Amino acid sequence: MLQKLSIRNYALIDSLDIEFDKGLNIITGETGAGKSIILGALSLILGQRAESKYFFNQDRKCIIEGHFLLADEHLRILFEENDLDFFNESMLRREISIDGKSRSFINDTPVNLSLLKQIGEKLIDIHSQHATQEINNPDFQLLIVDSLSNHSAILADYRTGFKKLKTETARLKKLVTDADEARSKQDYEQFLFNELEQANLKEGEQEELESELEKLTHAETIKKALLNASGLLTEGEPSAMQFLKEAQIQLQAIEKFDPEINALFERLRSTVIEIKDIAAETSGMEENTTHSAERLEFINQRLDLFYSLQQKHRVGNNSELIGIRSQLETSLDQLLSSDENIEILQKEIEQLKNELLNQANQLSSNRKKAIKAVEEQTAQTLKKVGMPSARLILSQTTIKELNKDGLDEINLLFTANAGQTPAPVNKVASGGELSRLMLAIKALLAKHTSLPTIIFDEIDTGISGETALKVGEVISDLGTDMQVISITHLPQIAAKGKSHYFVYKNEEGGKTTTGIRKLKQEERIGIIAEMLSGKNPGTSAIENAKELLG
Repeated sequence: MLQKLSIRNYALIDSLDIEFDKGLNIITGETGAGKSIILGALSLILGQRAESKYFFNQDRKCIIEGHFLLADEHLRILFEENDLDFFNESMLRREISIDGKSRSFINDTPVNLSLLKQIGEKLIDIHSQHATQEINNPDFQLLIVDSLSNHSAILADYRTGFKKLKTETARLKKLVTDADEARSKQDYEQFLFNELEQANLKEGEQEELESELEKLTHAETIKKALLNASGLLTEGEPSAMQFLKEAQIQLQAIEKFDPEINALFERLRSTVIEIKDIAAETSGMEENTTHSAERLEFINQRLDLFYSLQQKHRVGNNSELIGIRSQLETSLDQLLSSDENIEILQKEIEQLKNELLNQANQLSSNRKKAIKAVEEQTAQTLKKVGMPSARLILSQTTIKELNKDGLDEINLLFTANAGQTPAPVNKVASGGELSRLMLAIKALLAKHTSLPTIIFDEIDTGISGETALKVGEVISDLGTDMQVISITHLPQIAAKGKSHYFVYKNEEGGKTTTGIRKLKQEERIGIIAEMLSGKNPGTSAIENAKELLG
């Protein structure tokens, strides 16, 4: 329920705090005093559009806060699903800056406006004289029946399944589209894959062949240089080896005179060994270096194939070609398996449709049983509010395709008088009749839903006298099960309130402001007497007010 509403800098309100009670709360006041302003401020934390032109002071931002006592555990689930802290005493806040931009918060956590509205709609239902158009909304008409059908769990499962059906149907459509597109280019992709597969590409092969090509191309030059090097080291006259051996002899002859000379001799001996190894390898490389025209031709052809494929696929090396080959292979494999995947998904969708159809039929059966209860209970309430012959007729029709609610459409027909043919509500109901019909429907919904608070904004338009008294009794009865806030201009309804708030205007310093205060019992008598007879009520009006207040 709504415990407290705080309004800062909105319309004619500079600063206002209202604490509401359980049961029926009545709000009255003179015309233009600001009752609708309070409701407008409340609607802001329920996700309605905000405009800065309605600020009391254009230099400050507007802040609206609603403090709620939450008892519904389903709300805890909704909070947790949206990563919000759930507290039994929770706060919704809306801040609108002077440039018109707004920010929304739930328990001081920033949220987007759609989430604020989603949660706000679970906390408060605002029903005004202008909101009776809701009765023509197909979703609302179905809600009336569903509230008495006792199938909330089945309906929730059905809606989850229907959402899955839409997702899987979209996925199937994409699979079919992708498969059709893949088939249109299958032959070309197969050709490209075969070409790359036949090329038998290997990692590093290109680099090895390019290196070998370089050697083969310059084989004569390499062979000649190796032969010359070998001669200079060991076979020439004189050779490097001859000079090194002579140096060894010279050092060996004097090493006994100086230990350091021995060290030089050992180093020279190692050098001789290394030169011999170098000479042997040089000679071997020279013998193995040959010019093969066949091998050269093979390498050139192989590299030409590589370069041609790279140019064709617009890549720079064989690694990228191998990657393309892998992608083509995957694409072709997927195409081969796509038909199988499509068939599997089609079967799953068909099975899901059958399950949903069974659930939809169960929902239809439950709704059919509930319709009579809806008609009977609304008729009883309409009788209480002075419409003994009024009837609400609910027509259930079956649609061809499953939708989010099943296979049903509910149409409301209404007659206010005996012998009158039922017709669509908006064609036959007067303003007063429409208000009372919506009251009967809201009373029905309140008994069977967990909505904590309902607000009636002058739904008493077009009624008076005994009828107003009966409407007040119905609204009062609602207050036993939930919090009701009723903005009214009728004393018969105002007198039924557990708590009574009076909205008034102040004029100070050339500015008009709106205020509100909770009335004491003595004040209520005076206010209701004024509602009965105008300013300065007489004794009879005061006595009448006392009688209404019981």
